Amino acid sequence: MTSRPPAFGIGLAAFGALVLSPDALFMRLSGMDGMQMVSWRGTSMGALFLIAWALTSGNRARDIAMLGTGAGLTIVGAQVLNAMLFPTGIALAPVAVMLIGVATAPVWSALLSRFLYGETTGRATWITIGVVLAGIAIAVTGKGDLAVSPGAALGALCGVGVAFVLALNFTTLRFHGEVPILLAMGLGALCAGMIGISVTGPAQMPVGNVPAILLTALLILPISFFSLSLASRYTAAANVSLLMLLETVLGPLWVWIGTGEAPTSRMLTGGAIVVGALAIYLARPKRRARM
Repeated sequence: MTSRPPAFGIGLAAFGALVLSPDALFMRLSGMDGMQMVSWRGTSMGALFLIAWALTSGNRARDIAMLGTGAGLTIVGAQVLNAMLFPTGIALAPVAVMLIGVATAPVWSALLSRFLYGETTGRATWITIGVVLAGIAIAVTGKGDLAVSPGAALGALCGVGVAFVLALNFTTLRFHGEVPILLAMGLGALCAGMIGISVTGPAQMPVGNVPAILLTALLILPISFFSLSLASRYTAAANVSLLMLLETVLGPLWVWIGTGEAPTSRMLTGGAIVVGALAIYLARPKRRARM
């Protein structure tokens, strides 16, 4: 961790979450299946991160050596799983089911920080997590699309998996500032992309709206995930995960703007609860001394 104030991490995480918010819209507009999206998103983001690392690294030998440590391998593995699970879950299940699973990320972050590194999570954070999860539940259950089915069950598991590996990524970076973010995340994304290509097949890659998926792969994902991951070095992983839920709330609004799929009154109510709870939590005067 560094000497920068916790507010810097909060601002960086909020910025990353806002940049990430239209991601689902462009995934929808791409018209691609899960592994096809993994192929484009993984290879593009991975290549971009690795090029950026090669151009900016001050000690490449040290960075490469760090990949062989437990923390380095954890970040690489978490990125592989995150890059594969989210598009796969979106393709398998209703978006509402996925969102419920992903919304558990703050809980995982708090638990992992406590049990792996002994960092306690304050009562105010737990209360905010509870209120936010309630708001998310209200927002995503406004339609009758939560019926139990094999696809929905697998999608829900993918969502929980995404939440867990994101929390693991943020928590590890919080306590291992020596891990090179660009190299570790770039390698993980590229590995996921290569797996996606092997499953999809090169001939299937151009099918769909390629510019839409490239916008997420080359702009939205790199900026947002680098910002969120870097933010975890300046503030608690649970705070980063909480702010990520802004994407869960704002995503449906972007879909409404882009496709005309209007949000329900429950979505708007749940979104207001989430935004209000986060605003109150982040505005607390004592917050700055505890993060």
